[in-house]
Amino acid sequence: MEIVHEQLKRWGELVIRTEGGQTFELHLGDTTFDYEKRVFSFRASGAEFVIDGDCVESIEMHFSGVED
Repeated sequence: MEIVHEQLKRWGELVIRTEGGQTFELHLGDTTFDYEKRVFSFRASGAEFVIDGDCVESIEMHFSGVED
């Protein structure tokens, strides 16, 4: 969970995949972290999501320009 938060602060936007195979796009201003409960939450598509912070399998960072 700490890595997700750290990378989100660094990049501002991430795509995560959970151990259950779900994929979510996170944005820095829309995502809150609760370290005591080990979850993070955000709203998207008219719903609020609460994700187990220890079940993130992968983190993908978006690049807006062409990579060198």
